[in-house]
Amino acid sequence: MTSTPTKPQPRARRLLATALRHPAVVPLGAVVLALLIGAVIIAAAGLDPLTAYAAVLEGSLDPRQLDYTFSVWGFICGMALAAAIPLRMGEFNLGGNGQMVLGGLTAAWVALNVPLPGILLVPLAVLAAAIVSGGFGALSAPLATRFGIPIIISTLLLSPIAVAVVSYLLRFQIGEAGSAVAQTPRLPDEGRMWALGDLSYSNTGLLVIIAMMVAFYVVDSRSAVGFELRVVGANRRFGAYGGVRVGRLAFGAMAAAGAAAGIVGAIIVMSSPYRLIDGALISPGYTFAGLAAALLAGGRPALIPVTAILFTILQVGGASMERSADVPRQLSDVLQGVVIVVLALRTVLDQRRTERSSA
Repeated sequence: MTSTPTKPQPRARRLLATALRHPAVVPLGAVVLALLIGAVIIAAAGLDPLTAYAAVLEGSLDPRQLDYTFSVWGFICGMALAAAIPLRMGEFNLGGNGQMVLGGLTAAWVALNVPLPGILLVPLAVLAAAIVSGGFGALSAPLATRFGIPIIISTLLLSPIAVAVVSYLLRFQIGEAGSAVAQTPRLPDEGRMWALGDLSYSNTGLLVIIAMMVAFYVVDSRSAVGFELRVVGANRRFGAYGGVRVGRLAFGAMAAAGAAAGIVGAIIVMSSPYRLIDGALISPGYTFAGLAAALLAGGRPALIPVTAILFTILQVGGASMERSADVPRQLSDVLQGVVIVVLALRTVLDQRRTERSSA
């Protein structure tokens, strides 16, 4: 006799539905999907995916490489903040590259032209970078509230302009005379980030970025501004109806996001090789990785240091994967792109569901 299968109990169904609605399900699914797609690509090229991924872990977690890994983790965390702050209110900042290079240019100019001792010059350069980049980032808010240009569009279009202007200045105005590379002169000793012991790559800039993450966590969880960001991010119409000044909130969020990106640019320029080189801030892909880390964390500040670890491993281990497993390091960009696409799609679907429910 064959027994008919029993139907799942209602309680089991409820538990399964609750588990699937957990906030961590989609991010983890995005990571798994990215790794599977990467494995398929590697296997299609006739290579071993396990060998490639093992090379990524070995290269990024090598004790001799940890100093560099920590510095990259800090830069990705900083750019993740630049994306996460507006993301908390449902906005996307795609202008991190422009904000970062403006911060780097400002810090380099201050370090080269202001005659102050290092104890004053370094904080002044970082502060100036935050102000300039914060002001540039804040431009997107009035463009959205007064002219109806979405922040995701304005930041995407303004960023290449800032990058092009900085490149022009380096090539034809403030670049080092006689150099074959478009770059500023080497910063004086007073304008360099202070070292952390005997570390070669990580310096006090890493502590500044950690302090920014702590500050974002406190503001997000313990202040009225953080509450307003979350309310507007959950339902913009409800927030406006409840008295939240969405335009002013967007201005502050974009200013803070631009300032975070500018500080990262300043720290990179004031670290070895102590100069601003045309394209050097953009080529590592910190903005792209930071955006992916922010999306994976859902903008939640407590999770950003954790999600940034994943993209740091991909970023640093990509070179080792290319050397050991003969897999191009660009595969790490593909994996980050898959994560961004999946999470962005989920965000869009959530927003449409919210709009339908509030209509």
